[in-house]
Amino acid sequence: MITSNPEIMYILVIILFIIIIVLFNSLNKRVRNLENEIAKIRAEQKENFKDEIKDLPEKYLLPQEEEISEREINPSERKDIEEEFKINLSPVFDFLRQNALAIAGIFTLVLGIGYFVKYAIDKNWIGEVSRAAIGFAAGAVIIGIGHFLRKNYAVFASIITGGGIAAFYFTTTIAFREYHLFSQNTAFSITCFVTLVSIFLSYYYKSEILIIFSLFGGFLAPLMISSGHGNYPFLFTYITVINIGMLVIAFLKQWKSIGWIAFIFTSIYLFYWTVAKTDITAVYFYVLSYIVFYAFALQNFFTMKKLLPSDILMLVLVNFTGIIGTVFIFKQLQYDPVIVFPIIFALLNGILLYREHSEKKFGAAHSVFSGIAVSLVTAAFALEFSTHLITTVWAIEATLLLFIWKKTGLRIFRIFFYILFPLVIIAQIMTWAEYIDAENFKIIFNPVFLTSSVTVFTTFINLILLRKNPEKTVSENRFFENLFAVVSYAVIYTALLLEIIYHISEKPLIIIFSSGMLFSLYYIFTILLLRRKPEIGRILETGLLYTFFFLIILNVVMAGSGLITNIVLNKIAMNTYFMYGLYLIPLLYTIVKILPESDFFKIPFSYWLLATTLVTTVSMEALHLYILLFADNINETEKLQEYFTLLYLPIIWAILASFLIYKGLKTDDHEYGKAGFALLAITIIKLYFYDVWKMDNVSRIIAFIILGIILLLSSFLFQRLKNIVVTMVEKKDIKDEDKH
Repeated sequence: MITSNPEIMYILVIILFIIIIVLFNSLNKRVRNLENEIAKIRAEQKENFKDEIKDLPEKYLLPQEEEISEREINPSERKDIEEEFKINLSPVFDFLRQNALAIAGIFTLVLGIGYFVKYAIDKNWIGEVSRAAIGFAAGAVIIGIGHFLRKNYAVFASIITGGGIAAFYFTTTIAFREYHLFSQNTAFSITCFVTLVSIFLSYYYKSEILIIFSLFGGFLAPLMISSGHGNYPFLFTYITVINIGMLVIAFLKQWKSIGWIAFIFTSIYLFYWTVAKTDITAVYFYVLSYIVFYAFALQNFFTMKKLLPSDILMLVLVNFTGIIGTVFIFKQLQYDPVIVFPIIFALLNGILLYREHSEKKFGAAHSVFSGIAVSLVTAAFALEFSTHLITTVWAIEATLLLFIWKKTGLRIFRIFFYILFPLVIIAQIMTWAEYIDAENFKIIFNPVFLTSSVTVFTTFINLILLRKNPEKTVSENRFFENLFAVVSYAVIYTALLLEIIYHISEKPLIIIFSSGMLFSLYYIFTILLLRRKPEIGRILETGLLYTFFFLIILNVVMAGSGLITNIVLNKIAMNTYFMYGLYLIPLLYTIVKILPESDFFKIPFSYWLLATTLVTTVSMEALHLYILLFADNINETEKLQEYFTLLYLPIIWAILASFLIYKGLKTDDHEYGKAGFALLAITIIKLYFYDVWKMDNVSRIIAFIILGIILLLSSFLFQRLKNIVVTMVEKKDIKDEDKH
């Protein structure tokens, strides 16, 4: 059996380390000589290129770059601006591809040191203090190697140094959590010191990669040394110090990535504190974070006089995360007024807007500041009326993103809008769920409907903003716009319908159903009336018309019949039926005014749907009036209905069939004629194969006589109309011959 010997292990490790150093030094010399030769060749090529350029005529030389002033962005320039501001991830993938071995190597080295220390611990070679010392020493050695390599291998050295910093963090965490070598305050002080050293090294080495390592370590350090008892003021004092250091370096080095990393970590910590332990102290840190990250977002605005897409997005997120946190705390602790911080943030943006306006700059920054200021004021008034926080803020924020997209033409804001809008819908659905258990809600002035009103208002604004889309010609964009329009109309419809149903929920079921149907018809009718403000697509318009006529049929068959039955039973008043009859106004107006201006009749089925709607409506309403006039109790209803079906319905259908045939001949719309003949055939089949076997002799005679007279008159009318048409055609042919 082989036994492990510590002395032999130490000797083997030292020998291996010496071999690695010798090999690395030899290889490094060869690589350095090769780099020097390549540098000389490049220098010679550069000098030759300069000499060639001097000999070129001026017309072939590129003009000096003109200073670009901020102005309103023309549609023709949008594509170029999008390319300039496009978020391109290829450098990230290039970095990972080129430095994958280095990243994997440093990660493996840190793990190897950890496993070696663990092995030594398992064998009781070293004590707890020695274990921590080995970790710190290993981190220092790795950082020293990075420092040694920084001149010739900047990226590789940054990765190496980041690994050393990670070793410091992990060693401190293990020494505090597992070995209890020092107190939490001491561990926290060590992590702060490590963070400051790493930030200093990042600035000294001019390495953005290293400061990213430092930020991750700095923000994760509190989690590493956490004991489960949150000291939030101390924690956020530490985070604020990191954020201020980040801000200074961002201004000095123009490193945008560190600001976003700090913002994400800070927001997560703040929201966790806000939910876990709502404390008014958190408001101060929200304000401090707002100031720091607002200054970060405005860096390019003050230095280069322009706002990049990432800056605009940061401005939007900073304002609305600040609102969510501060308003939530005020509501939970019942402080007033809840609108104080939305108004303060709006004033700050208003000052920047005034600055742009006074300097007569009406470009992207002017639009952004005006949009944010108006959105914050809107959110303030909405929140003052006790609307739901998340739903309200997200709805307004989505509209703001859409507004910025429309003003700048930058696709990133359209993408974020399409990401955020579904979240608005989900939040609104959760808000609507409160109707189920709610009691004694006021009409309109209740939290659920007021929140729905904000969503409805912002959704309507969204529809208006999308009306003039600069990318309408792209079929993919049209698909998303149509889908968005359908969802938007559905949100507005649901919000209003649920409020109505809630306040009439104690009424009989037929009243609720009838009211819902009437509202649905008027809602679609309103959209059709305003179909160009905002504009809806022709396909969507035709779909709305189809839905409208299907609902008309459903309304007269179910709602109308149900109301008649309940009126006869004396469960509801007669005036309810007159309220139900209000559906005739949108129906008649749609047939007379809207259909001729639409593309409804481009589909042959549309004629049949309209004919079915008219026949069903006239037949059912005649039946309803007949029952109302002659039914004294519910027992008579069934008999009256059967008598009406046998005697009067064939007559009504024959008249309607004649009208449809006449309409088809007059307008040359053959589908009307086909529908009329189909209805006439159904009437005759029904009469001969069903009705005659149910009638008494007198009724049978009356039905046959009346139907026969109607058919004869219709035949005479058709023959006369046919002769008129033939005569008109002949006269036209004679005139054409005379001209020739």
